[in-house]
Amino acid sequence: MSDDAFGRRRRFDRWRLVSPTGAEVVSLRQLGKTERLRVTAPTIFTILNMMSGLSSVLLAFREHFTLAAVLIAVSIIMDIADGGVARLVGATSPFGLQMDSLADLISFGFAPAILVHTWALPDYPVLSVLAAFFWLGCAAFRLARFNVTVDPTADKRYFVGLPSPAAAAVVMATIFALNQPESGGYDASLIVPIVISVVPAVLMVTSIRFRSFRNLLQPKGAAAWASTVVGALAIVVGLVLDPGLTGLVIAYGYILQAPLGVLTAPVRERLLGSDSVAPRRQRMPSVFLPDTDPDSDEDDDTP
Repeated sequence: MSDDAFGRRRRFDRWRLVSPTGAEVVSLRQLGKTERLRVTAPTIFTILNMMSGLSSVLLAFREHFTLAAVLIAVSIIMDIADGGVARLVGATSPFGLQMDSLADLISFGFAPAILVHTWALPDYPVLSVLAAFFWLGCAAFRLARFNVTVDPTADKRYFVGLPSPAAAAVVMATIFALNQPESGGYDASLIVPIVISVVPAVLMVTSIRFRSFRNLLQPKGAAAWASTVVGALAIVVGLVLDPGLTGLVIAYGYILQAPLGVLTAPVRERLLGSDSVAPRRQRMPSVFLPDTDPDSDEDDDTP
């Protein structure tokens, strides 16, 4: 090997990733082009999610509220895509999980908080700041709790707490619908701003379970594929005919499915069986304190 080639290799080695646990880290340079694309494809969608969220923030400060709301919708699509692509190509990883949460905090925590601050409550400066802080704090708590309580054995059909993209969709859909010319302008009363800035934020930190509808995103079987295609076509047609109303129906309908699911659970269980309702909720581990051994005090001779 020539000195020049050796020098190039040594310069690149300075940037080699090292695992804090001592596990071997394979550099992307050691992978083929196809394998490299497979492992980086989900991250590409994550970065697009982050870029769209940041662009929404910048547009909100310039009072382009409709475009800012549309970019949050783009972030939601990118967030769905990165998870779907990661599962499809088998490239899920702890790094991808953390990267996705950081992008979500920008797109579904920071961006909706700024929209609440700049659009929903412009005439109430103190309240608008408090509402923005409250939203951002709830979104950060929701994402952090999700990261530390991931249970591989949990029922993947349900989320614990309102997912941050769905919460952001409420703000996005409301702003987009009310900013249309045919809506007749925005009513500056406090009812709508408080509802869209407080209710979804509170639902993010609760333990109420919301359907994930992952079976629609990963259909298995002819019936599942038919449901996915029909649902996708209905959404596309609705967005073409009346995007504002369609966004409101999807965003608010997703929130309402949780209480409606609780109310209709006895009937669904009787008619469709126990698999049609959510399983009994298990106690989640603490997100603040480490688990302690209850028998550890028995070996302690300290009075």
